[in-house]
Amino acid sequence: MSERIREFLEQQRPPTPCVVVDLEIIRQNYRNLREHLPLAQVYYAVKANPAPEVVRMLAAEGSSFDTASLPEIDLCLAAGADPRNISFGNTIKKESDVREAFGRGVRLYAIDSQQELHKIARSAPGSRVYCRILVENTGAQWPLSKKFGCAVDMAADLLTEARDLGLEPFGVSFHVGSQQTALDQWDVALARVAMLFSSLQERGIELKAVNLGGGFPAHYLDEVEGLPAYAGAVMHAITNHFGNRIPALMIEPGRSLVGDSGILQAEVVLVSKKSYDDERRWVFLDVGRFNGLAETMDEAIKYRVTTSRDGADTAPVILAGPTCDSVDVIYDKAGYCLPVDLEPGDKIEFHSTGAYTTSYASVNFNGFAPLRQYCI
Repeated sequence: MSERIREFLEQQRPPTPCVVVDLEIIRQNYRNLREHLPLAQVYYAVKANPAPEVVRMLAAEGSSFDTASLPEIDLCLAAGADPRNISFGNTIKKESDVREAFGRGVRLYAIDSQQELHKIARSAPGSRVYCRILVENTGAQWPLSKKFGCAVDMAADLLTEARDLGLEPFGVSFHVGSQQTALDQWDVALARVAMLFSSLQERGIELKAVNLGGGFPAHYLDEVEGLPAYAGAVMHAITNHFGNRIPALMIEPGRSLVGDSGILQAEVVLVSKKSYDDERRWVFLDVGRFNGLAETMDEAIKYRVTTSRDGADTAPVILAGPTCDSVDVIYDKAGYCLPVDLEPGDKIEFHSTGAYTTSYASVNFNGFAPLRQYCI
């Protein structure tokens, strides 16, 4: 927890649950990424945390933006982003949204199917397109495979057709999975990308860019390598497959930029057992899967957790949310232990919750208000 967040929580005592985001941490994360990967143009994945304060600050720093929808595009434009620095990176777009984005000046679009390609040819003529390919997500704590991307041979045909339709076949993208812990996965993916570059060169098409996607981690319960190790692995893979002919590089960080900037503070609502001989207590909080902690589904993302009673003896717990839905259980099998004297009204903090908390939270399920966020 940064000193700025600590002071805010102590002095302002905001109602829980809430997320407090330290913008200076995001700013420094962005600058560190630029320092360690100077050849890559950063396209912040807006979906990770679409707070206007975050987007404005990154726009001022010179970031480009990866957007998934027309409202995200409008958010970036309102924050001062140049439309030429916005990628409409979702491969599933309404044609009306493509037309509107084109009218706003956006000229870079992702595809992974012929139908999507034809939408762009009709409604965003002359634009640049990059094709997303399927890659394994081995080592990712939040996999993103199957739904997005296509096979390499299909990608070659799509980019060839893009040229024939008057679009610019700009490049190739992939995503090794969010919170990727296996550094060799960029090398595996780039082997396919290099093969695709060669195949298209034989067809007279010179691709210009590789979109490396996201995947760099935040710091949760399990230890991960630092940014220098990830940047080194990426650049080693690039030079391994492209030598000195390095294409333009794009990268779409979300979690790694904003994840560690946030603290989610919640309140204990109830501590109970289901039988007299239960070995574990149920600790119910005023936050759960439906209002901020969606990424605890299947206990995929394991946040670091602290409480206002840390330092006392601890015992195993099941952590659960407040809603009347039986799947609103945060952690059951992960082995969390919390202080034995924990009581209703005590505060509990989930660390590194600046990403995919407020943006995943439900609007009003069971009448609970959307998760509040304070950017400081």
